[in-house]
Amino acid sequence: MKKTTPTKVSTQKSPLAQMAKYLGIGFVMGASDIVPGVSGGTMAFIFGIYEQLIESIKLVSGEALKLVLKGKIAEAFKIIPFSFLVPLATGLLGAVVLLSSVLTYMLDTYPVYLWSFFFGLVVASIKVVSKRVTVWSSREIGAAVVAAIAAYLIVGAVPTETAATPLAFLLSGAIAICAMILPGVSGSFLLIILGKYEQILAAVHDKDIVTLGIFMVGAVVGLALFSRLLSWLFEHHENIIISVLTGFMVGSLRKIWPWKETLESVMDRHGDLVPVVQRNIVPRTFDGSVMMAVGLFVVAFVVVMMIERGGAGKEVNSGNGK
Repeated sequence: MKKTTPTKVSTQKSPLAQMAKYLGIGFVMGASDIVPGVSGGTMAFIFGIYEQLIESIKLVSGEALKLVLKGKIAEAFKIIPFSFLVPLATGLLGAVVLLSSVLTYMLDTYPVYLWSFFFGLVVASIKVVSKRVTVWSSREIGAAVVAAIAAYLIVGAVPTETAATPLAFLLSGAIAICAMILPGVSGSFLLIILGKYEQILAAVHDKDIVTLGIFMVGAVVGLALFSRLLSWLFEHHENIIISVLTGFMVGSLRKIWPWKETLESVMDRHGDLVPVVQRNIVPRTFDGSVMMAVGLFVVAFVVVMMIERGGAGKEVNSGNGK
């Protein structure tokens, strides 16, 4: 009897489904970047696209840019991963536009519930990311501990006021964008520490093109340089860099602990009191509000675990040729 070869069933997603997936991931990243204390980079890690994002940024700001400068625009367009970057950027920007007011309202009205949900996301992502370290030797543990302490101190820093000079905006853009793609460190929170958060928001409101342009130049330069550093670290010291990123996320939990007591506040330019020094506390009673917060933590944790079990990271890595 003649043998028949079984037909292979392709599990590859259609291009439209992949674009929808990246659009959704970008939306979640954008929503996270709006909240001071949460990093879009953390969300990229949860969904398994972090290294793909870094390599894509490196490609656009490196080889593709060189081709454009040589006048080879068509060749540059061929190597840029538009099917990945365009939906991701669209989702991210869409979240910023659509959710800024919503998340601001949630932070003002239901801060404990919002922080509880994000706390669950980050705790689960720590579990997911730490599993990528093949061996937790003393070197990896030491790197994670140092990174955790550094992140703990950074997120606990008291905001300062810096001069509104072109150089200050340039450096702020570079620092903020690096933090936004670094899991565990919030770019918007670093802007608050640098005294630039309100100034940038004011520039957006006043349509100050010059200030925003300088800030964006700093962001582009910082992103181009930092993506190369991260790419090199992943290629040569993956265990260490994953350990460091895990530590950053552990340290950042200080900022997103849901229950806080405000010790010091300042008046912003709108006349509203803004907390600048807060202390984490334990809820005094286990009431319905606490149960709701714990429930949101569990929901967020389960969502991340389901994403991991769905093999999001494996799909992306296989698409990357890794």
